[in-house]
Amino acid sequence: MKIRGHPREIALGLALGLFIAMSPFMGLQTAMAVCLAALFKWNKISAAIGVWLSNPLTAPVIYSATWFVGSKITGITLTDNMFQMFSFKATLQLLHKTPAILSTLTIGGIIIGIPAAIVTYYIAFGIVKKYQEEVREKLKARKARRKKKRDNRKKKRDNRKKKKTNSK
Repeated sequence: MKIRGHPREIALGLALGLFIAMSPFMGLQTAMAVCLAALFKWNKISAAIGVWLSNPLTAPVIYSATWFVGSKITGITLTDNMFQMFSFKATLQLLHKTPAILSTLTIGGIIIGIPAAIVTYYIAFGIVKKYQEEVREKLKARKARRKKKRDNRKKKRDNRKKKKTNSK
């Protein structure tokens, strides 16, 4: 909420960060989000914050969802038997399928990321705009109180001067 900038730029940065959080490139996501935000002139800080959705605690959920969606589109599947996955042969097969796995996760991430980013944009835009308007109103009220205090002090000073000149 303390990020400075136009609500549109902040919301776009956050939406971009969330979209990139759906990508399978954990570890590179923040750099990707900040670079793209800089390129588009969106808020870099909010883009980095949006990426934080993808972290070691949420990654299993995100990658499972992106894999599920991506595999429905690409038709790529992995070994059904989990015990076979821990064999040397299965490991080699997984390494051989790495490009297909990454593309499946990326496609799933794009499909999930686009609607998530759109929803995030509108929610963030509304929240940031409302917050900034509230701050603006508080600043106006504070400025008005300060002006009133100054005017009162000046009035008192002027009254004291008048009393001094009247008493002479």
